[in-house]
Amino acid sequence: MANIIEFSGPVLVSADEERRGLWSVDGQLTFDRPSAPPDAVLDGWVLPGFVDAHCHIGLGVGGAVDEQTTLAQAQADLDAGTLLIRDAGSPTDTRWVQQREDLPRLLRAGRHIARSRRYLRGLGHEIEPSELVETVRKEARDGDGWVKLVGDWIDRDMGDLASSFPAKTVKDAIAAAHDEGARVTAHCFAEGTIDEMLDADIDCIEHATGLLPRHIPRLVEQSVPIVPTLVNIATFPDIADQAAAKFPAYAQHMVRLWERRRERVAEAFEAGVAIYTGTDAGSVIKHGRIADEMAELHDAGLPPLAVLEAATWGARRWLGAQGIAERASADVVVCDADPRRQLDTVSSLRHVVLRGNIVLRRNAGL
Repeated sequence: MANIIEFSGPVLVSADEERRGLWSVDGQLTFDRPSAPPDAVLDGWVLPGFVDAHCHIGLGVGGAVDEQTTLAQAQADLDAGTLLIRDAGSPTDTRWVQQREDLPRLLRAGRHIARSRRYLRGLGHEIEPSELVETVRKEARDGDGWVKLVGDWIDRDMGDLASSFPAKTVKDAIAAAHDEGARVTAHCFAEGTIDEMLDADIDCIEHATGLLPRHIPRLVEQSVPIVPTLVNIATFPDIADQAAAKFPAYAQHMVRLWERRRERVAEAFEAGVAIYTGTDAGSVIKHGRIADEMAELHDAGLPPLAVLEAATWGARRWLGAQGIAERASADVVVCDADPRRQLDTVSSLRHVVLRGNIVLRRNAGL
């Protein structure tokens, strides 16, 4: 660990504030020049560490993974500059990750809460509606301020996406989570599920592929953000191909959702809906893809500054985490170019600093 690091380039404190002169002293940021010389000088454009707001540490294709695999996942995210992760459901107890100074900061949501026989095996609690409220209470007490619901999934009897739980039960469960001091986010593919979640006072919508014009004013009025996970939505055509023979209506629905994925995100952004970056890494999506998700949001129509807001300053405020401020933890990334004008610079970072430790150093100064 370099006790004193000097950041010699421009410092992007927020979307509208750029400063010069930043140091890390014993792991804390300061704008006051230390009396001692720096142990390292890092040049480039400085940003707060990236946020992956939908990530699954400790989750694999078949469910829980071992400690070595979990460690590799966290390290892949770290190498990509993801220094804060909001877990979006994991069957693995990852509290030990939170104790590691060399791994990203982690906000745990506990296990997914899904309907019996209506989700991927081994990933979450599979329960009946009568169990939902108490299960949510338990997960709210066990996690770090978040609970994850599986709002919809394929109903094989119907042959299409359908809500996992009755709307009244969902409303009671979310109220119970709020009573426990936790926020609730929900996996939502289908159009009608978003209506039900907004009626129930949800705190966040994951994926939001079923977003319609009628939802957008409500998202704004209720201050409900979306985490589009566009790198995951890119898999929908493959899912549809696999399901088409047995569930043609579901397959066609998934393709329609995929076709309008970018248009929906652009409409939400233009209306003022808060959008945050999330990769959905942990099952079929590899870890360390935060730059790919940022590129997807840009391709959907968000300008670079809005993408950076979704991945850094805004996401950190939303999660109650520090950014670049006096005495904040030195959790920053350093880019070769100004990411506000050259967004793809985030895909090849010059430096990554976590808790004052230089974990990636390329083209170093001193």
